[in-house]
Amino acid sequence: MYIFKDADEKVVYVGKANNIRSRVASYFTKSGDGRPKIAELRERVAQIDFISTNGETEALVLEANLIKRQRPRFNASLRDDKSYPYIVVTMGDEYPRVFASRGARDSRHRYFGPFPSAGSVHATLDVLNKTFPFRKCRGAEPGRRSGVPCLNYHIGRSAAPCIGAVSKEEYDAIIADVIAFLEGRVGGLIEDREEKMRAAASDMDFERAAKLRDELAALQNVRERQQATIASEDSFDAVGAYVEGESACVQIFAVREGQVVNRDSFLLDNYGEAGAESVALSFVPQYYDTASVPGEVLVQSGNEGELAPISAHLSELRGTRVSVHRPVRGDKRRVLEMAVRNSEMGLEYERTLEEARRNQVASTLDGLMEELALPKLPLRIECYDISNTMGTNSVASMVVFQGGRPAKSEYRRFKIKTVEGSDDFASMAEVIRRRLERLAEGDEKFMPAPDLIILDGGKGQISAVVPVMEELDPDNEIPLRSLAKRDEEVFEPGRPEPVMLAENSPELRLLQRVRDEAHRFANTYHKKLRGKAMTASVLDELPGVGPARKKQILERFGTPDAFMNASLEEIEAVLPGRVARQVHARIHR
Repeated sequence: MYIFKDADEKVVYVGKANNIRSRVASYFTKSGDGRPKIAELRERVAQIDFISTNGETEALVLEANLIKRQRPRFNASLRDDKSYPYIVVTMGDEYPRVFASRGARDSRHRYFGPFPSAGSVHATLDVLNKTFPFRKCRGAEPGRRSGVPCLNYHIGRSAAPCIGAVSKEEYDAIIADVIAFLEGRVGGLIEDREEKMRAAASDMDFERAAKLRDELAALQNVRERQQATIASEDSFDAVGAYVEGESACVQIFAVREGQVVNRDSFLLDNYGEAGAESVALSFVPQYYDTASVPGEVLVQSGNEGELAPISAHLSELRGTRVSVHRPVRGDKRRVLEMAVRNSEMGLEYERTLEEARRNQVASTLDGLMEELALPKLPLRIECYDISNTMGTNSVASMVVFQGGRPAKSEYRRFKIKTVEGSDDFASMAEVIRRRLERLAEGDEKFMPAPDLIILDGGKGQISAVVPVMEELDPDNEIPLRSLAKRDEEVFEPGRPEPVMLAENSPELRLLQRVRDEAHRFANTYHKKLRGKAMTASVLDELPGVGPARKKQILERFGTPDAFMNASLEEIEAVLPGRVARQVHARIHR
């Protein structure tokens, strides 16, 4: 394994080879390996690290992990890899749950995905929720503190293991059906529902027959969306890739029991301009890190030396042998070619969407510049909002939209320092002063200057901020406006009458999005501080209550208010007797 790093010790490329010396040397020959970006890679490399592994499979896994963690510029890697959602079945729980997850993986559970979007996950979960009565409550243990079953039980969406309405064996059978559905084995589920529905109808149990009919309809609807079949009843995944310059698209067609049950499309960054076959092979270990692995994976190309480590890695993940190969004829080749063809169409579609979005954003920003009489196109818009409760825990938010999109890494938040009580005008003036002072100091966290500042408010906010702008921006280089929520009026310094943008115009919708995002960000920060303050003001003053006991109190009672209203017996259930009596006396003195 070899790792190229730049002068800042940032990883720019990761690769593997049996003969490291020969492979690394090839990058520094005049011709390189034929890729146009290799010359740029050579210029960036300042350090080369090496890692020796016990074999090709270990090197493959290490390479995939490094790519996902370091995201080297010259390796093909999933865009926004952390954002891809999975459906997790918590097999580590006695009564497993089923839900969407983007977080860390737990080896005890089973993960299905990744899915290309949150919408596709929620669509799948919607079918699961309507079809299988697994529990919907959170936590490792089923049920609520009250012991009363939730609404899902009463509407037939949960089997309610919390009250013993279903046995462990019956609940496990429900989860087995969920897993079969997620693995694409819908045919068997349909046959099972048909048989049970007929039996229920024969027994005059029409209520159960109707429920099974609804489940059957949902499953048949899923099968109808499976648009292709093959002659055999094989199960496999076909991985097709298409590249164009620095972009790539990979599509995976999942075939289960002879039917194409799912298609996922992923966009990849391909700055190194690797070929489609190389992109597909490097994508496979990234995709199957936690995804359900079939017994067969079809790829566009690859010799035995390239495919053997991938096969060994996937076999280890699956627990049984996985064949990775390129089909040469028949239905499998047809499905693979379909995946490749759809990858090309997917990349073209994404490029068309991106171009349309850019044109729409450019038109909107141009219209905004004209409507608000701005000196230049407002590519960087900053919006500010104040949030407090009766003058306490007063905070401000700064959100940034770059090119019409939220630039969340540029968001900033402020605690109000110089203003006492609930004075939104003075608070806004303080925040704008601090922001412009940081800009004047050359603070990189507040660079560059905005093309437009929006205040959440009306004339009052504008009037409070104008003196600050005149002091710190004497040349009037940064335009200032405010957006009043009541009538969506846009105010400008020195102009008594507001600008009224056309209702539902893209220009007004953009300003509303920016304003609403600033409001959300400010409220989120304020609630966090308020929660900390409430917890600290009540629990931290109690005798004998440290961080560990405070955590136990909140886990048991939920809120500080509930704890303050608890009886001595309830407090003694959490705290030692002497400490409980002292705390109870302090609360009720």
